[in-house]
Amino acid sequence: MFNNLGPAVKNIIIINVLVYLACFAVPQLRDMLSGYFYQSPNFRPWQLVTHMFTHAPSISHIFFNMYGLFIFGSALERYWGSKRFLIYYFVCGFGAFFLHEAINYVEIQNLISQLSPLAVQEVFEEGAGIIREGKNYTDPGYGALNAALNVGVVGASGCVFGVLLAFGMMFPNTELMLLFPPIPLKAKWFVMIYGAIELMLALQNSPGDNVAHYAHLGGMIFGFILLKIWKKRDGSLYGNNNFY
Repeated sequence: MFNNLGPAVKNIIIINVLVYLACFAVPQLRDMLSGYFYQSPNFRPWQLVTHMFTHAPSISHIFFNMYGLFIFGSALERYWGSKRFLIYYFVCGFGAFFLHEAINYVEIQNLISQLSPLAVQEVFEEGAGIIREGKNYTDPGYGALNAALNVGVVGASGCVFGVLLAFGMMFPNTELMLLFPPIPLKAKWFVMIYGAIELMLALQNSPGDNVAHYAHLGGMIFGFILLKIWKKRDGSLYGNNNFY
């Protein structure tokens, strides 16, 4: 089955798995590859790309992302061809990171306005080291600012949510079998429901929720924009079906 995958999806899955294993062998590698806020001392330019191929230690994080890519990405690559699929995949990934960090910027500015200049300076100078030790400030304001500034974002979820959106737009009437509850649902309704749930969770911003919901929405939003651009430019969303 794996041999029947298109080269883009296959190589993306391979890279994700290799990075996941490498981060277990060298735990410090995850910190280098995660995506950090641009003012964090941990930020490096390459993280704009590498965070898409890095996952949390939990096996479920990478499993569900790669499973979604395997199911929905394979159909899109066959439909578009590998070149267009890769462009779409990375645009969704960059868009996810951009929206996540834009919301993060607003949150950081709000937190800074609530703290004294000395407190802000302390977090900016010492916070990254505290996070690396697996700790954080006990003061809620200090801790929230430090987390927003120095906790990195990882995962291919933004890309995969964009892929899911594209699948729903390309194959809207394809029936998907849900696990919970086990009922069939057309792809277009599945995407709408999933997007609505993510928006609700993002707006709730529940304490202790370490899922980057705005990144998921960013992947879908930027994917939607790109699809509209392609449709306007090309007259359709068909790719190069003679690629293989």
